This record gives sequence, structure tokens and C-alpha cells, in this order.
Amino acid sequence: MNNKITYTDEPMELGEVVEDFLPSPEELIAKKNKLKVTLELTEETICFLKAEAAKQQKSYQEIISVLVNQYAQKR
Repeated sequence: MNNKITYTDEPMELGEVVEDFLPSPEELIAKKNKLKVTLELTEETICFLKAEAAKQQKSYQEIISVLVNQYAQKR
């Protein structure tokens, strides 16, 4: 991962604002049959999820599972 990011002072266009439908990290609890998958996420995302999981004494994998499941149910 050696891609260098070039930053500019150009104004950014903001995208469409959508309603936040995701639960707070405290509301993430998983209790269903599961299939194993492989998923690649950024190190930054994994660090955030691990920190939130530690606060709740849950695994970060459990939090990812609930996020994906709740997203799929909203579609």
C-alpha cells in the first residue's frame, strides 16, 4: 500500500445527506446462525471497531456482523 495521497485546497462538493439508520455501537448484538466470510477493511476501520468492541466486551467481528445484517435488512 504505497499509494501517495495528494491533498489540495480546492473546495469539496458534499454528497447527499442521508438519514443515519445504523445503530449506535452499544446497540450491536448478534445472535443468529452465521456463515464465515473473508472481508478486507482499512486498518483505521478495524482499530475503531476493536475499540468499540472492547468498550462493550464484544468481539469486533460480532459488531461487523450486526452492521452488515442491519444494512441488509434496510434494503
